[in-house]
Amino acid sequence: MIVDLAHKRAQLAPRRPAVRFDGRWHDYGELDLRAGRLAGRLAEAGLAKGDRVAILAHNHIAHIDLLLATAKLGVIYTPFNHRLVEREQAALAAYVRPALLLYDEPNGGKARAVASGHPMPLRSLTAHEEWLDSSPGPPSVTELDPEDTQMILFTGGTTGTPKGAMLPYRQGLCNAANTVFSWGLREDDCVIQATPCFHAALNAFTVPLLFLGARVVLQETFDPGEYLGLVEAQGATVLFMVPTMYQMLIGHSAFSEADLSTVRWAISGGAPCPEPVRAAFDERGIRFRQGYGLTEAGVNCFAIDLDDAAENPLSVGHPIFDSEAVIRDSEGEPVPPGEVGELTLRGGHLFSGYFEKPAATAEVLRNGWLWTGDLARQDDAGRFYLVGRRKEMFISGGENVFPAEIENVLYSHPAVSECTVLAVSDDRWGEVGLAAIVLRQQHRLSTEEAEAFLRSRLAGYKVPKHIHFLEALPKSGAGKILKQEIARWFLEGGQSAAS
Repeated sequence: MIVDLAHKRAQLAPRRPAVRFDGRWHDYGELDLRAGRLAGRLAEAGLAKGDRVAILAHNHIAHIDLLLATAKLGVIYTPFNHRLVEREQAALAAYVRPALLLYDEPNGGKARAVASGHPMPLRSLTAHEEWLDSSPGPPSVTELDPEDTQMILFTGGTTGTPKGAMLPYRQGLCNAANTVFSWGLREDDCVIQATPCFHAALNAFTVPLLFLGARVVLQETFDPGEYLGLVEAQGATVLFMVPTMYQMLIGHSAFSEADLSTVRWAISGGAPCPEPVRAAFDERGIRFRQGYGLTEAGVNCFAIDLDDAAENPLSVGHPIFDSEAVIRDSEGEPVPPGEVGELTLRGGHLFSGYFEKPAATAEVLRNGWLWTGDLARQDDAGRFYLVGRRKEMFISGGENVFPAEIENVLYSHPAVSECTVLAVSDDRWGEVGLAAIVLRQQHRLSTEEAEAFLRSRLAGYKVPKHIHFLEALPKSGAGKILKQEIARWFLEGGQSAAS
């Protein structure tokens, strides 16, 4: 099994462009050289197999260097979410106890504050190139097993301190092969890595592209105008972002005129992409796919043909290669087509467990199957549809209500830019829905109009009893909507716009 990705790629295509950062391309031979130099530097500092090396930085080539250096020394790539506040960063440090923390200057204050409470060596990325150039060179070869942990990626963490999902080398190769074969990726593909490197998206797409020998452009921080410019200048062939970023892209003044002729298709992850976004890309001649995954599974779990996606835009399709998916009831039995149950997955792309959390691991990994916590259904053709999170489903007056279904209807309204639906307690019905809506600029929509729109398309018990219009939806560092914050705002009697 391939463990040292950088070494193998350098053997196969050393001069092929690999990663573009800070205005220049680095070929695969350079990536291998950089990874070896970083491993040498870490070994010189006393680090060894199993040590966690944290990195607190925006999208920077040091993320790639560290990820590839893991196979040369056995250290574990552990990216921190730079959007978290110092208290949250400190909690992560106390949890995984890094042997070293790399940081870029925008995050220097956070890094120094974390180290003051949890003493650890710090290393700024300001002189990163000089540091690598003066390296003693690659250390002696470290024996690694495919089941050794290569990276620890933190789960979304919308409720308390995130858990660290341990991803072994086996997972990286399996996810790469699954993604390349199932999505139809090619050696000549080029992708702009605009989602944060600390997020699972780096493992989801950049790692498969590096296995394939394709090209990746690192965008330090997402800016829709700059992103469109990079697509044009670098000839990006696949777009990969979360719905919020796509919405920002189509809302930019340059979107309608940007040259997107090199783009083969776009895929959305993290949440269902609203119909207006898909329609905007369709007008530009770009076909859209809906993806699904979670940190614990690689991240890519399903694939759908582009023609099939056009006819069934809410479906994620069928399981990828080397993966099985079964929808089960609470007793663990498969449910028939059309019925909703919890999605379970099995395959080589699964994680090995949560770092130092055996009870939490046992809760989700049962007899080789990952219980995702996501609710899904299948149609008669076997296509999978995600309905929502198991913990988000609520019962109103004895009826099951799935927030994602209501959100999909809201997104079909031309005035709605973003929305989310959650449950709040109710004396009469037990629980009822609360809809939080962000309107598009220059659009208006009243509570009464929104309710009437929903009632014309949904059963009465599904229509949220509370509808509020906000200026923005609170989000986690990974871009997930923080429903608990909205619930707390509502319970505190919030009537003004939240931010």
